[in-house]
Amino acid sequence: MPNIKAAKKDLRKSRAAAVRNRAQRSALRTAVKKAKVDGAGADTRLQAVSLLDRAARKGLIHKNAAARQKSRIARGAAA
Repeated sequence: MPNIKAAKKDLRKSRAAAVRNRAQRSALRTAVKKAKVDGAGADTRLQAVSLLDRAARKGLIHKNAAARQKSRIARGAAA
């Protein structure tokens, strides 16, 4: 455990961020899986794309990874 006050605060912040990131990543993965299913609605795909954009903007996932997932969702919708 850290002894310095600022280090203690950093630990609290990093733990809170880890919990937040885990929840957002889980929601993102769930939305992408639902969007890739055959017969997924347009609103489901739109929500997944929105979450991918937000995750890339916030640094949760890499921007190229978000673009790749969005491309795959769009290809699945077109097919």
